Amino acid sequence: MANLNKVMLIGNLTRDPQLSYLPSQTPVVEFGLAISRRYKKQDGSQGEETCFVDCQMFGKRAEVINQYVKKGNPLFVEGRLKFDSWEKDGQKRSKLRVFVENFEFLGKGGGGQGGGDQGGGYQSAPAPTALEAPHGGGMDDDIPF
Repeated sequence: MANLNKVMLIGNLTRDPQLSYLPSQTPVVEFGLAISRRYKKQDGSQGEETCFVDCQMFGKRAEVINQYVKKGNPLFVEGRLKFDSWEKDGQKRSKLRVFVENFEFLGKGGGGQGGGDQGGGYQSAPAPTALEAPHGGGMDDDIPF
């Protein structure tokens, strides 16, 4: 049976990107996206739900994201789901995140900063090996990389 692990999201950054470097000097950026969905409830009123997704990208383009995208900016990302698990203080922890392979800047409506399609999209560098996984300085102390 064939397998497919593909994710495409458009959302707004929930925080400024956080750039760090692996011991091999490979850039890695982490950021969060908020993806909202509006719908009509059974009673006719409007409802909204928001999904918060953690994203990670490696390579030179990680520096591009860090330089040009800030909290609140819209961004299109394409990539794959990656499941990480670890143990801390005797408790098992896990996290599902999007490993970004491509992205595209999206302009703000009404001619705001960032205007329109810039650069047409980017492709990520190959994933680092397990020995190159990022360490420390993360957004969440429970995450060991």
